[in-house]
Amino acid sequence: MSDYKNTLNLPQTDFPMKANLSQREPAMLQKWEEMQLYKTLRKSREGQPKFVLHLGPPYANGHIHLGTATTTLLKDIIVKSKTMSGFDSPLVPGWDCHGLPIELNVEKKIGKAGQKVSAAEFRVACRNYASSFIDIQRAEFKRLGILADYDNPYLTMDYQYEANIVRSLAKMIHNHHLQKGYKPVHWCLDCASALAEAEVEYADKTSPSIDVSFKVLDAVDFWGRFEKVADAPGEVVVPIWTTTPWTLPANEAVSLNPQLQYALIATPEPLQLLIAEDLVPSVLARYCIDEYAHLGSVMGERLAGVMLQHPFYDKQVPIIMGEHVTIEAGTGAVHTAPAHGVDDYVMGKQYNLPMVNPVGDDGCYTKATPLFAGMHVNRANEKIIEVMQERGSLIHQETVRHSYPHCWRHKTALIFRATPQWFISMDQNNLRSLAMQAIDRVDWIPDWGKSRIKGMIENRPDWCISRQRTWGVPLCLITHKETGELHPDMVSLMEKIAVRIEQEGIEGWHNLELADLLSENEVSQYQKISDVLDVWFDSGVSHECVLKTRPELHFPADIVLEGSDQHRGWFQSSLLTSVAMNGVESYRSVLTHGFVVDGQGRKMSKSLGNVIAPEEVIQTLGADILRLWVASIDYRYEISASKEILNRMSEAYRRIRNTLRFLLSNLNGFDPTKDLLSPEKMLGLDRFAVEKTRLLQEEMRQAYDTYQFHAVVQKLHQFCVTDLGGFYLDIIKDRQYTMPAESRGRRSAQTALFHIAHAMVRWLAPIMSFTAEEVWQFLPGVNFDSVLLTTWYEGLAELPATSMMNLEYWEKIQAVRDAVNKEIENQRNAGQIGSALEAEVYLYCAPQLKAQLDELGDELRFVLITSQAEVLAEDSNVESVATEIPGLSLMIKPTQYPKCERCWHRRSDVNSSPDYPGLCGRCVENVTGVGEQREYA
Repeated sequence: MSDYKNTLNLPQTDFPMKANLSQREPAMLQKWEEMQLYKTLRKSREGQPKFVLHLGPPYANGHIHLGTATTTLLKDIIVKSKTMSGFDSPLVPGWDCHGLPIELNVEKKIGKAGQKVSAAEFRVACRNYASSFIDIQRAEFKRLGILADYDNPYLTMDYQYEANIVRSLAKMIHNHHLQKGYKPVHWCLDCASALAEAEVEYADKTSPSIDVSFKVLDAVDFWGRFEKVADAPGEVVVPIWTTTPWTLPANEAVSLNPQLQYALIATPEPLQLLIAEDLVPSVLARYCIDEYAHLGSVMGERLAGVMLQHPFYDKQVPIIMGEHVTIEAGTGAVHTAPAHGVDDYVMGKQYNLPMVNPVGDDGCYTKATPLFAGMHVNRANEKIIEVMQERGSLIHQETVRHSYPHCWRHKTALIFRATPQWFISMDQNNLRSLAMQAIDRVDWIPDWGKSRIKGMIENRPDWCISRQRTWGVPLCLITHKETGELHPDMVSLMEKIAVRIEQEGIEGWHNLELADLLSENEVSQYQKISDVLDVWFDSGVSHECVLKTRPELHFPADIVLEGSDQHRGWFQSSLLTSVAMNGVESYRSVLTHGFVVDGQGRKMSKSLGNVIAPEEVIQTLGADILRLWVASIDYRYEISASKEILNRMSEAYRRIRNTLRFLLSNLNGFDPTKDLLSPEKMLGLDRFAVEKTRLLQEEMRQAYDTYQFHAVVQKLHQFCVTDLGGFYLDIIKDRQYTMPAESRGRRSAQTALFHIAHAMVRWLAPIMSFTAEEVWQFLPGVNFDSVLLTTWYEGLAELPATSMMNLEYWEKIQAVRDAVNKEIENQRNAGQIGSALEAEVYLYCAPQLKAQLDELGDELRFVLITSQAEVLAEDSNVESVATEIPGLSLMIKPTQYPKCERCWHRRSDVNSSPDYPGLCGRCVENVTGVGEQREYA
């Protein structure tokens, strides 16, 4: 047996089969650093149309988690794909640096401001703490392969940014959106501060559920408001239902719905109860009252002004009318404490009720609160219930499990509590209406994002922007000591304050004396406000502080992208501040992704042990596996992540990598400057492969443009498995390996592989950036130092539809081959045949199909990868097996011819040349002469 191995063009490449991403990726990062890739990329795109993705700032507290990684990788994929499309698409990173979480962590280390350390020292410690995590997160984002201007990020604690926050507030004051109010706000007893809507989450809570009687003081007047009422014994009372007994000390009224019908019910006790007509059965069932009499009915509006006795205080409260009263639960009468609820506050304003807040900042009743002075509200419910039992005003008591607002940091229940705060009013100057109009102008992806944020804007209360904390941008407001009104020149004064903050940071405000700004007469009349701004304001005005100040960006942003929780967070704060300041939205498009959950759909938490740290994935699998996983998900829904899912992603990665390795190994020795063939000189199958690639690239670009990255991954994987691995690459192996190195047949295939590889590596670049860069180093004909500096490949020649062997023709041939392979597999499973090269294939075809297959002549056997293929008329043999293709049946039998030692085909002319024993005739030609000639395959 002769050794003909050295006569073959076997694949060869130094591109490694094993990825070893965790080891290779850092070297790639080092290369990018050394070549200053981000700066080079910006330079290369100068003058091109801009596409600006505004990166919402992550919080500078802790390591990044899988959710942060997912969000930021999606942003990176968008920016890189837009850059591949020829846009100048910068990515300016930023960090949110103020706020309570940082303050609490610093308190754990050095104590509270004003106690163990001064407020100034505390703020320095907070600044240092934020800086340390900015450095940590910056390194973590870099390791993920995210390209950005890390040398020039925006930080909300930069002096310039802090100054521009003050200027942003001044603009909103100028546009009449700021309002001071003594309003109930969500108050966290652990934070000892008001919270914004975005800082509130809802969780189940067990609460006492009580029904309480408010006695009617003038029963005669009360009965007189009924058209007809039966006489009965007993006190007349209006029962209310509440799950917050601790709010009853602040009760100032009872609300009825003016349009509801109310019934007066006599009970055996004896007692007369006023209950909404529709709620009578459920209320009496709750009270376990089986026997009762219906005394009369009245519309709620007729009872306005009836005076009631408070259930445990020596004071009287009125019945008032409120549209917020419903019959969904309760009694149809609502306990109203203007200091402890939004609806209650509105009613209090409407009826000029006292705004009595008996609860202090520490969550304890004030000293002036009768019966409960000094008691914490969390322990007051039991005592209040006990007092009402003693006084006979408690009708019913049980416990309920219900949804209740909690602090998203401490996970503890909040209270509603009226405090003097500063608000961005939603309605004072039509901000709500303007925001709703702006929402209609934005493209929401997915479209459900639009209805989600619309519902939130429609129903949200005024935005409380003041906080009683230390680490934050000061409100920088100056108010009159007696009237509480803002200084009449507040806007111009804020510009002077901003200039000072530019130089000294927020300490410029804290060190500021009013004498520095005001006249001697005014100094004694005015005071500085000590509150700081809600941290959501800091990030919310990034459009003003970043988009409008960075020359490489523009306002509004073309797109913003965050998780779905940001409809109540940054998407909303950015929209509201921009509309309030500029009258327009701050972004053109909003892309939202779902939450990251584990493989069972559970939220990731340390207690469940299901947290997957990005660093862990990078160390074991590599950043590109994480990037591929992020791209493969349909982000419109919850995003499942588990080690099993990521390991499956590794398998998909290996298939793509192995396909690329095959392309590279078969481009060994190919010099595109002299070996590249023009389209008209290429073989028909190779032109088809390039055409499939061209059409797929159009689909890829469309998928990238519409942010359907999972479609990119699906199409890429299918292309590798089906179109390349399952058809084209399998067929050309014979031609690649056995024909002379310089032959047209081999160079034609290499030309196709060259074009396919150059297209594929670009498709990969936005997603698997490290792998694409690695491929780029081994790819012939590159003219840039990095694949990320290129654009989509433009060398894919179109295969004319008028060509005889057009796309439709080759897809028909591909279907025939699939049918042949299926029957060969059937016979292999039956033990009748071994490999496909041991088969002789007889195709019985209808006239049209026969004519198509006849075009290939003897080259049909190379397409089918069989040793012999013969096309016959469809009625030539009744023993053939029918296929799923109309007009095609097959007969396959094992060949009796010997195997060529070089190409492994079984042919009758093997050993026909005594000088080349073991070779078939065409292999002798390929070894000794100019080689066989191929036209099609």
